Amino acid sequence: MAAAAPATEQTGYTADKITVLEGLEAVRKRPSMYIGDTGIRGLHHLVYETVDNSIDEALAGYASKVQVTIHQDNSITVQDDGRGIPVDMHKDLGIPAVEVVMTVLHAGGKFDHNSYKVSGGLHGVGVSCVNALSDWMEVEVHRDGMAHDIRFERGITARQLRPLHAVNDRGTKVTFHPDAEIFQETTVYVWNTLAKRLRELAFLNRGVRISLTDEREEEPRTETFYYEGGISEFVMMLNEHKGLIHPDVIYMHKEKDGIDVEVAMQYNEDFQVEIYSYANNINTFEGGTHMTGFQTALTRTINTYAKGANLLKGDKPMTASDTQEGLTAIVSVKVPDPQFEGQTKTKLGNSGVRGIVDSVVSDVLGAFLEENPTIARNIVDKALTASRAREAAKRARESVQRKGALEGFSLPGKLADCESRNPAECELFIVEGQSAGGSAKQGRFSKFQAIIPIRGKLLNVEKARLDKVFENKEIQSLIAAIGCGIGDDDFNEEKLRYHRIVIMTDADVDGSHISTLLLTFFFRQMKKLIEKGYVYLAKPPLYKVTKKKNERYIDSDEQLDRYLVELGCEDLEVTRISTGEILSLEEIRKITRFVAKATQITQGLHRHGVDPDYYLTLEKDGRFPAKLVTIHENDGTLTEKYVYDLEDERAVIEEAELRLSPIEMPPVPE
Repeated sequence: MAAAAPATEQTGYTADKITVLEGLEAVRKRPSMYIGDTGIRGLHHLVYETVDNSIDEALAGYASKVQVTIHQDNSITVQDDGRGIPVDMHKDLGIPAVEVVMTVLHAGGKFDHNSYKVSGGLHGVGVSCVNALSDWMEVEVHRDGMAHDIRFERGITARQLRPLHAVNDRGTKVTFHPDAEIFQETTVYVWNTLAKRLRELAFLNRGVRISLTDEREEEPRTETFYYEGGISEFVMMLNEHKGLIHPDVIYMHKEKDGIDVEVAMQYNEDFQVEIYSYANNINTFEGGTHMTGFQTALTRTINTYAKGANLLKGDKPMTASDTQEGLTAIVSVKVPDPQFEGQTKTKLGNSGVRGIVDSVVSDVLGAFLEENPTIARNIVDKALTASRAREAAKRARESVQRKGALEGFSLPGKLADCESRNPAECELFIVEGQSAGGSAKQGRFSKFQAIIPIRGKLLNVEKARLDKVFENKEIQSLIAAIGCGIGDDDFNEEKLRYHRIVIMTDADVDGSHISTLLLTFFFRQMKKLIEKGYVYLAKPPLYKVTKKKNERYIDSDEQLDRYLVELGCEDLEVTRISTGEILSLEEIRKITRFVAKATQITQGLHRHGVDPDYYLTLEKDGRFPAKLVTIHENDGTLTEKYVYDLEDERAVIEEAELRLSPIEMPPVPE
């Protein structure tokens, strides 16, 4: 019998199988390693990375304005009034510095602390990744009295840096279009998502003016974010519609050992906690050492004051959850050398930050409580009430557990359970009312689909203490049916009875309200179900269209319009006059779709001053021009040319470059 072949021969795993990815090719090969994912979150991350560079200029004291524009084709422009990325030659690489920044990973001005004391992303990591994941990017730099521009396509330099004209201002303008080869889910930006982040940055960087413009709207929409009060205004906005325990925001700001600590906090009458932490403007969703320092100091300082003022009176010391109930706070630190856990930077790891934040909060908050005894007493009373409610909730939970409801020993009678006992294949549909429960039971596949109806409006857990939550019959039924317990302490994923929990309510205001209440319950009491992807929201149809005996459910107004046009086409007879040919139903539908698309395009053309009638004559093989290129001729006149794609655009630009006389560059200052 022949001997077994060596492992390398069996698998063909040899040195020539080792692939070395050069430059930005690695980013395109594994984009999720750099931006988290290639879905809608990663798409918006491209904008955040680019804006971060402009904000870093503001942090360094060189910029005060940032303009973000969403163009008609979903390309993005980010423009600032900072110093402008250097355009002189890099002494080691022999190419312009701006090209180095945009094409070389781990290149930039943020590794020493001379150009930037603190920064969010690394200048050259973030923006070069954006370049790699865009099908094209153009950078225009205003610096030293001259404008320059350079163009890239999928991370590769497509047009070398060139001088344009003399300027009196300074700054950097980056325009890019996300690559559909990478972002296959969508390349459409969402206004609210971008606005939320830009508003957040304006709060965190007091005095920086950030504007967002959307050119996709029929009337271009612009909103400007500017807050002199910084994170204090942030807290005021979050508490805007809440009853307050004290009128003014408690604000603290100190720098220690090169670390800048800024905290704003205010208590309200609600029971929930809203604490957001940031490190170098990055939202640290998972917290980190700065968050730990804040929470530790907060609990200790309030307990110390309460004990010294003789306010405990036999009560046990308050826990962190007690002192945080009803608290809205922003904790922001600026760290010269931030250590983030994970590529997407969601947890700060610098060990020294914890002690510094702890010290700052202890000193400032301790002094505030001593100087404001009435407010201090209100805060302590709030925390003591939370402590007593926590003990009552614990007793209520234990009582329910003793009855077996939380353990799943006694399933609610209204639950129409499924036959399977394999959680991975089981689904629980939470439906609205008994009648819906009846129809859902008739339509389900009973082997793996369970139904539980919710009667009336669910308790709003956002405005109820835990002891009241446990007393609610509908919530008890849900907890029992799901089976995994609630809260961080009692949650047990292994006891989860369904791996898909589907909220299925009507497509009306009441249904939306019930969905919101259910989502609030899961978020506050079973958050791990959401984090682990077990909770789903069914999308009910908006319309039912009936024609004769045929029924069809419609999900959106756009789909309704399209379907009604299709139905109308069925009763039409269209004859081509030139040939006498009667068009088929599919040909008629194709024409109507073409007309609808043309109408949509026409609206956009009007906004940009383009004659729609002329534009429609430019159709080639079913395609219309994607861009209008304007060329500044040597005699001062303008030439306009329509282009259909990137290749067409490149040809027009190259032709113009060949015939236009070059601009003389001013001498580089010594």
